[in-house]
Amino acid sequence: MAYYYVEPEVAGGLGKHTVLDSSVHPPAITRLHYRIINWLGDALLESFPALIITRDAASALNEAKASGYECRDLELTVSDSFREIYPERTLPEFLWLSVTGVAGRNALGIADDSRLVISERVLIVLKTFGLNHALVESY
Repeated sequence: MAYYYVEPEVAGGLGKHTVLDSSVHPPAITRLHYRIINWLGDALLESFPALIITRDAASALNEAKASGYECRDLELTVSDSFREIYPERTLPEFLWLSVTGVAGRNALGIADDSRLVISERVLIVLKTFGLNHALVESY
């Protein structure tokens, strides 16, 4: 099976309520607050070292029996500028995508260089929900 590095859309950053341990690399997050500044529409977003995914895309990964991840709740907020630019835009529900798998072995894994690695099957699933602004290259 083919595997791919994926560098997702960065639509914002870690919010002030994020709790992380920066004494380790990558930093370990115990509470995630993601703050959207400008979302282009992808189902998978990142702000190192965190990944978030729409609930619909996460459900599809679960139905596909993908391995190597857990979904958790997070706090999601939007910036004032986002509200000004997109006053009518409704965001989908997002979940924290905690990747626990081994790159190249599980459907989702983290490579030694801290990049996300996904199987071809997961790539196909994610593309159906929107992955237009991610960088994707062979693993």
